[in-house]
Amino acid sequence: MVSRTALLVPVLLASTLSPAAVADAGCGERGLGVPGAERSVVACLPDLTTAGTVPSGHTDPADWAGLVAPGAVNPSGVPGIQIDGYFPDTSATNPTHGWNHDAQFVIRLPERWNGGLVVSGPPGVREQYANDRIIGDHVLARGYAFAATDKGNTGPAIYQDGRRPGDAIQEWHTRLAQLTIAAKQVAARRYGRAPRHTYAAGLSAGGYLVRAQLERYPRLYTGGVDWNALTFASKGPSLLTTLPPALRAYPRYKAGRPGAHEEMLAAGYPAGSEPLWDYHHKNQWDFFQRVIREELDPSYDGAAQAGTPFCAEGTGSGCDTDYRLRSRPKAVRKAVERVSLTGRIGRPLISIQGTLDVLTPISRNGDVYDEMVRGAGRGALHRYHRVPGGSHTDGLAAAFPTLVRPMQSDFLNAFDRLAAWTQGGGRAVG
Repeated sequence: MVSRTALLVPVLLASTLSPAAVADAGCGERGLGVPGAERSVVACLPDLTTAGTVPSGHTDPADWAGLVAPGAVNPSGVPGIQIDGYFPDTSATNPTHGWNHDAQFVIRLPERWNGGLVVSGPPGVREQYANDRIIGDHVLARGYAFAATDKGNTGPAIYQDGRRPGDAIQEWHTRLAQLTIAAKQVAARRYGRAPRHTYAAGLSAGGYLVRAQLERYPRLYTGGVDWNALTFASKGPSLLTTLPPALRAYPRYKAGRPGAHEEMLAAGYPAGSEPLWDYHHKNQWDFFQRVIREELDPSYDGAAQAGTPFCAEGTGSGCDTDYRLRSRPKAVRKAVERVSLTGRIGRPLISIQGTLDVLTPISRNGDVYDEMVRGAGRGALHRYHRVPGGSHTDGLAAAFPTLVRPMQSDFLNAFDRLAAWTQGGGRAVG
């Protein structure tokens, strides 16, 4: 964690101008370091897509596990340059490459460049390669340079990064802005001109970052696409308001208790998504509730670190299942406000949200953010698409093939519509 996470763009710009340590791969690109990076390693690769980077060891398949639908076919055959490295940081949650250093990134520069750049942060608490299959391969094949960050902290204990509640999440925003600035400069060095168009794209927590970048740092971007994005709203929903009701009601629903199903529906979990509830109860709801709650409200469970897994309803003080944000002190609501969205986007944004998403339920996330944008007077900059049958990640189609509709094609269509919108004289498309 840097000493102050709430860095402004001018500070980030200054930080990218310092010399970087570069290990040259002998590919004729000497000096192609990343401004501001503490370490950067350059490699010329015959294929920058996962078809090439998996066998060459320039990605990590574990990073995108569960995000890709079975049988998905990705493009390949994109030669170019890959740069791996990290920016100065004092936290060490990311073990990739044996570096044990946070603020890691990857930048990929295709030989045949279309003049554009796509930047991204990972979903959840994953690392910098998480978007390689769902975003990176596809935009590289379209000719874009691609850059991704680990958001400055990874893994199940992100809340240990920083000094104040919300610091770890705040760092996500500054790290993506920092990488965007640096990647633009790297592209300018490589190709002799700066990118004409820069897009932010992301899934889940990465989608939340897209929205926030267009609110906080709009001048860095041409536009963005978010996919099943998290929503933090200071006076509205967040994971701290949607997950505890599910943790309370689902065990009673599973046991056949009267009224539990109605409680789940009232909390925003859509009718028709019931087959997905058990998986999410076992694998996601409890984990993300404890991690995000510890990040934003560490005093709730005293000295404990992220509470007690699967604490039973009614256990009492410190049980995350019983958490109620509205009863917490004002300081907690202030911490939530620090990381909340406003809807005041400054560049075109396309949002896609699955109707069967039961980690970020559509009525408490996509629908709410669309209302926020319109309420902020920015509706002309936003296009919102509800995807019937889409769930939080396409990997769920493996276990629920007749229920879950993969959303990869919807994301790619949204990206192409955004490019047409922003590169076609400003006229909105679809």
